[in-house]
Amino acid sequence: MSLLIHEVPTAEAPLELLLLADPSEAKIRSYLPGAKCFVAATAGTVVGACVVKPLAAGAHELMSIAVQPDQQRLGHGTALLQWIIGYFRDSGARQLEVGTGTFGYQLAFYQRHGFRVASIVPDFFVRNYPEPIFEDGIRLLDMLRLTLRYPDDPAAPTLPRAEGGR
Repeated sequence: MSLLIHEVPTAEAPLELLLLADPSEAKIRSYLPGAKCFVAATAGTVVGACVVKPLAAGAHELMSIAVQPDQQRLGHGTALLQWIIGYFRDSGARQLEVGTGTFGYQLAFYQRHGFRVASIVPDFFVRNYPEPIFEDGIRLLDMLRLTLRYPDDPAAPTLPRAEGGR
């Protein structure tokens, strides 16, 4: 089945799905205004969602990306991220940024797609979430900030292009 990816109004953001990636409804609601929300659907059912917020001229932050648990490991997250990378490159962005935990599959997921560690925010998850967040039995404490810079050089390696129903 093909995956159709398109933008939806932030008022229609699938909150239950976004809560899989960020357990704070208050935080999600705080970054939705001014952001762009994209959904990935197959056979008319939303299986993934992503929220991207502008930071500065040409820079955007991937605030959240999530795939329904029963749809994970089918390539939907990869397809959605590749589409987002292409969408923002094609719109003239210079870079995408994302914040994530210091270990786990999310870190490897972003690194496989060209994101590189830019900085560490000590105790981010302790200071910004009322309840501890655990992954694989380990409490998240620090946030890694990763950046994907779009190459200006036409001879530079190409990044994935946006595909699907834009």
